[in-house]
Amino acid sequence: MKKIKKPSVANEFYSGNPSELSAQILSFENNNYNNSKYKARAVIVPHAGLVYSGRLAYEGINQLDKGLKNIFILGPAHKKWFDGIGVTSYDEWETPLGNVEINTEITKELIEKYGANYQDEALAPEHSIEIQIPLIQSVIGNVKIIPVLIANQSTDLITKIIQDYWQDKQNGFIISSDLSHFLTDEEAKKIDLITAQMIEKADFNGVETGQACGIMGIIGLCNFAKQNNFSMIRVDMINSAFVTKDISRVVGYGTWFLFEGEKNEYIKEYYGDFILDLAKTVIESSFDKKPSQHRYPQVLDEFGASFVTLEKNGRLRGCIGSLSAYQPLIIDIVHHASDAAFKDPRFQPVSQDEVKDLSIAISLLSHSTAIEFTSEEDLLDKIVPFEDGIIIQDGKLSAVYLPSVWEQLPDKKEFLKSLKIKAGMKPDYFSKTFKAFRFSTVYVK
Repeated sequence: MKKIKKPSVANEFYSGNPSELSAQILSFENNNYNNSKYKARAVIVPHAGLVYSGRLAYEGINQLDKGLKNIFILGPAHKKWFDGIGVTSYDEWETPLGNVEINTEITKELIEKYGANYQDEALAPEHSIEIQIPLIQSVIGNVKIIPVLIANQSTDLITKIIQDYWQDKQNGFIISSDLSHFLTDEEAKKIDLITAQMIEKADFNGVETGQACGIMGIIGLCNFAKQNNFSMIRVDMINSAFVTKDISRVVGYGTWFLFEGEKNEYIKEYYGDFILDLAKTVIESSFDKKPSQHRYPQVLDEFGASFVTLEKNGRLRGCIGSLSAYQPLIIDIVHHASDAAFKDPRFQPVSQDEVKDLSIAISLLSHSTAIEFTSEEDLLDKIVPFEDGIIIQDGKLSAVYLPSVWEQLPDKKEFLKSLKIKAGMKPDYFSKTFKAFRFSTVYVK
């Protein structure tokens, strides 16, 4: 006889009435702000009551590949503390929408290979896992789940579990976590933004447990992403004041999904037309044309660096950008589009009559890394033409060339000489304090 786990938080975190629960989840679908077509296999989603964070959780789970056969749900233990990670001895988990099968084979593997132990007592009152199951039933349908409760455990083990089971493309992962708890709206937004940037950079130096209740699972997933050169893409961030209107004591919520590649490649593929239209709209609006008003994807709120390049009849008409990601990418693009058109000191401001003849390109920059070299010849050997953007610096003198400049200067020596002249150096200049950095770009045109 199958052992069935009864719902523990129905009528508390979500409706115990099947019709009401289905209608609520349908409302999330109808109000889904996330229109990305990417099929993800790992997400971070909140786990408060559905009335508070259900839409964000829905948007994350809806991002998952609908062909998945197994979904790990990794949630923090709120009610009972224990060492390690906990799994369940049940065969199925019941919700008002029916029963979901638990993959008992993988559960046993987690015990035998990863030191997990049965924690049915800790799972009994726990909401961090159960709150996701009705959403999985509605969005994914026929799938097995592997509930994993995280208590006192190293994030390295979480990363290893994800790494090992990632090899099977039928496996997916949900990291269940809210963000800050019981701060004012203003305080929460500041802390949650810091947490968001940690997630998006996979850099948790100085992280505190109060930033997210499921921080162990978050770090485990983000470290896996970093090791594989994957990216965490932000879907949305809000807090409970969005629903309650009470800004005195809020809980933060955020949703991300894992993209198997670099973030800038994702932006180009799914939102390239959007950012080009944005840059064009910024320039046109300077001539009293009303800019279009529409919601923009939250991935553009992640910090990013860009260059906006304008050409007219195949010739440069303006180019302004930034080398470091110090502000949200959408703001970076807006500012540089305007500056390229009207503040590039090499050109007169663009006139209204010229706008129709402009072609716009946007370069999305990676982080720059220092090139180690012992001589100019050594530096030239290490530069990769048509791939590397190059920054040179010596004291107050500096200059940058985007990778697109290789099309005009394909010879490495001529490329470097021209860059030196741009920086205000002599063509044959070199010194012991001369520095060079490389970066890559994703070119959107």
